[in-house]
Amino acid sequence: MYSRGTHTLMRLEALLGLGVAVALALRHLGEMRWGPFLFFFMSIDLIGYIPGAIAHRQAHGAPIPNVYHALYNTTHSFLWNAALVAAWTLAFGPEWAFLAIPIHLLGDRAIFGNFFKPFGTPFEPTLQGAAS
Repeated sequence: MYSRGTHTLMRLEALLGLGVAVALALRHLGEMRWGPFLFFFMSIDLIGYIPGAIAHRQAHGAPIPNVYHALYNTTHSFLWNAALVAAWTLAFGPEWAFLAIPIHLLGDRAIFGNFFKPFGTPFEPTLQGAAS
């Protein structure tokens, strides 16, 4: 999909953003509401990753429905999360806890190399040459 160099550059950019988000979170630690922070951080994977990972493991190598890829891509999108932040802000006001979103998304990209999951590909990557 991407060359090794392009993928590395994308991960380095995400690492820079992750560093900024973590620095902001540390700077505003005393103003952070931890309930919303945990909600924003964990809901991304509770909705978008865990159901697909379970389906992938239960399928034993067979394809899984595209809905799992769509859930992952939606919840791991800055666009979707911007809409969530806007709705939350209108209802409850702004939160430093919103930093959980870029910390999660940029952490996935920078640390794990996880980006969107294309339809028609395995939900979980496999190591080339390794047995499944």
